Amino acid sequence: MARISAQAVAASVLIMRERTERMRPVLAFAHFMLPLCLVGASAVSASAQESYAPASPGQERGGEGRERGSGRPEVQPYIDISQILLAELSPGNDVVTYTQLAAGVNAAITGRKNGGSVSLRYARNIAYENDARGSDTLSGIARGYATVIPDAVTIEGGALASRTRLNGGGASLLTGDAGSRVYTAYAGPNVHAEAGDVQINANYRAGYTRVETDFGLPGTVRQADLFDESVVQTAAFHAATRPGEPLPVGLGLGAGYTQEDISTFDQRVRDFHVRGDVTVPVSPTLAVVGGVGYENVEISGRDVLLDDAGLLVVGEDGRLLADESGPRRIAYETDGLIWDVGVLWRPSTRTALEAHLGRRYDSTTYYGSFAWAPSSRSSLNISVYDAVTGFGGQLNRALVALPTNFAANRNPLTGDITGCVASQQGSNCLSGALGSLRAATFRNRGVAASYSRQIGRLTAGVGAGYDRRNFFGTPGTILATADGLVDENYYLTAFADGRLGPRDSYSVNTYVQWFESGGVGAGDGTILGASAAYRRYLLAGLSARAAVALDYLGSALAGQDLTTASVLLGLRYDF
Repeated sequence: MARISAQAVAASVLIMRERTERMRPVLAFAHFMLPLCLVGASAVSASAQESYAPASPGQERGGEGRERGSGRPEVQPYIDISQILLAELSPGNDVVTYTQLAAGVNAAITGRKNGGSVSLRYARNIAYENDARGSDTLSGIARGYATVIPDAVTIEGGALASRTRLNGGGASLLTGDAGSRVYTAYAGPNVHAEAGDVQINANYRAGYTRVETDFGLPGTVRQADLFDESVVQTAAFHAATRPGEPLPVGLGLGAGYTQEDISTFDQRVRDFHVRGDVTVPVSPTLAVVGGVGYENVEISGRDVLLDDAGLLVVGEDGRLLADESGPRRIAYETDGLIWDVGVLWRPSTRTALEAHLGRRYDSTTYYGSFAWAPSSRSSLNISVYDAVTGFGGQLNRALVALPTNFAANRNPLTGDITGCVASQQGSNCLSGALGSLRAATFRNRGVAASYSRQIGRLTAGVGAGYDRRNFFGTPGTILATADGLVDENYYLTAFADGRLGPRDSYSVNTYVQWFESGGVGAGDGTILGASAAYRRYLLAGLSARAAVALDYLGSALAGQDLTTASVLLGLRYDF
């Protein structure tokens, strides 16, 4: 069942912005705020400490054990046509209507040796007003694995194509009408072997992320802090014994390396660590864990290229160019001892707690997770995360953390991916990773929690979270102004969906979000809203759809509030 999220307005407001010039600052800020995850950004959370050790045998890097199945592929293509109306209730009264034609496919395969899911959709928006333009949108998400050597070598991969309205400078408030398209993909092998009592795991991943943006005014300082593309490579090795095999305690030794090359001003993130760890069982369900090691982290970049007259040089794509002949300057570095201690508590197959406290990145670090499923119809998930990364590296890790057997949630008004997927293990989201398009690297810390419950035909849930990003700006370069900036995001959301009968289904959603930015010209903001969708199955494969949404944006900096309402009526045919 698709759920309406805050992103419904994010895509629809695009057309209205082209007609309402006086509201451009408000809408630009709204598009930054609106990518709101329905149940919390657990995908990034789960993978924040991932580089410390490869996955255990029989477990995927995304955190989901492989499910047994028939291995038969399930493919469901569809087409739909919808009429959408967007009305501004305040401070103006503008109205925009357009038709959307779309075609897509949802496919999945679940087996012992191969598995994966994909959701792909193409949409054409046809606007009726003379001053509103049409658009084409391709969106999709995929995640899967294939076995090369049973119980020894697998290859996994994933990809994402999405659209966001985040504009130059990420959290900065811009007046330009700049839409952004985000593409990311990764692939790599996982290797498992046994040498007596020693379990050996290793993996390598290569990832690529690109953001395409329609610039308003090329060459501005804010657009300098806008992500372009990056290549990420990660490798990890871990050898360990289990408690009691052969020693009373479990011992492990691991190493990891990550490098992200960011095209914007030739930035580079390098992180190498090596560490040993020990697991001391206290009881059959409780263990104390600890680890100590060495880590070297370095973030560097170059300054902007200037011409002979001392003016900024702008490339054909509207971005500022880096001075490749200039010196590489350090934005952040740390070198030395890392350690952490913690507990593992698994009283049953339905409850798991992991909590760690230690020192990393020259300061105290804490991370962990709690998962509780008191029954097959309810689940609670809490995660705490801490990582240093760039936008591409963060998005790739979030994609890795997704399950391979999932159903993608799409916005019922626009068809865009909301950033969340649902699986038997719960929900995972990419929206946290898409929260900012700044080119500057950052330290990302936060907490995310979600609870869901199924009662008969009703499924309901609530999510809450806090996300903090502390940015690093390279001294002596144009990105120096980003150094020390802090973006903070608080959110709360609730949803419910179900069936009214054998041919009727529905979904409702409410949300509220507060954003505080330390960036110059950004300002704070609040968004809240509610939405509902209804679907009626008419004939075999044919269904009618209806959706409504009401959204509010309050921005002190823009000097005015914005309230919008949107309505959709459409037909869908599933082959």
